[in-house]
Amino acid sequence: MKISKNIKLFFNYFLGPLLFVWLCWSIYKQVRSQENLVASWQQIKASLTSSKIIYLAAVIALMFINWATEAYKWRLAIRTVQKISLPRAFKAVLSGVSFSVATPNNIGDYVGRILYVEEGKRIKAVTLTIVSNASQLLITILMGLIGLYFLKDPIVQSGMISPIWFDALFYGIGFCTALLLLLYFRVSWMVKWIDRLPASRKFSWSIEALENFNATILIRLLSLSVTRFFIFTLQYYLLLQLFEVTVSFWQCWMGISVMFLILAIIPTIAIFTDLSVRSSISLPILGLFSSNQLGISLTSAGIWLINMIIPALIGSVLVLGIKKIFKSKNENA
Repeated sequence: MKISKNIKLFFNYFLGPLLFVWLCWSIYKQVRSQENLVASWQQIKASLTSSKIIYLAAVIALMFINWATEAYKWRLAIRTVQKISLPRAFKAVLSGVSFSVATPNNIGDYVGRILYVEEGKRIKAVTLTIVSNASQLLITILMGLIGLYFLKDPIVQSGMISPIWFDALFYGIGFCTALLLLLYFRVSWMVKWIDRLPASRKFSWSIEALENFNATILIRLLSLSVTRFFIFTLQYYLLLQLFEVTVSFWQCWMGISVMFLILAIIPTIAIFTDLSVRSSISLPILGLFSSNQLGISLTSAGIWLINMIIPALIGSVLVLGIKKIFKSKNENA
């Protein structure tokens, strides 16, 4: 216990802040070295007071559509354990965001969601939520592989990675993706295999709900994940246009696909490092298509604020409401 506590303190109070400062300094140097920085800032300010401001409103609207899609997907995933309404699922998803922003790699997301699940069903709901989240991860990796395929020459020519290491990374990720797809569509087989292990009998009840996943539901989860990925891309594209980053939608999609792939591989320590990591990755990737590094940095910050912080604030209010309900129930009991 003492070791784990020390490790936690090391990450939260030393390594995390140190990484944050280093990444911010790196981003600052890259933006500072941009040619015509003052002119770019003037263009961005002009865009914020022009008709392009409608792009910002559209991005905010898409944020609600994005999380509503995730709520529908989660509702579909856990329906064999508990049937809940879409508004309740939406609240659960936002509550999950409020927990996830303060935990490494969004682990707290599960905690926030199961608060809306009945007692006795929460462990099973967590296992089903893992499959739901796995569908999004699979789409992220698949899109990232496609993006890497089309961006191989620009990435190698930019000097970010050598051709040999690029091929090793590409085929390595491709192999892992094929394995994950096999496990995803054979999740019921995996449950039966685990049941045969003597040591797993104590917790086999918690994963038995996975047997109810058939190919139809799994494909629906993947299709909803594709919808969310398209919404992410459209949000980035609109904000890039708002901040005067001249890229086509196709270039935006390729860049965002690779960026999300890297983010899926690289673990984030805490919320303050998440923003700096996103910005430090987006600058070289989207920088393949535009030299407006200031606009790229502002886009990453805007997406982070709209897609994570605003939903987290809403979710935290919802969590407080749940706590009050639980408290009143306990007092009445």
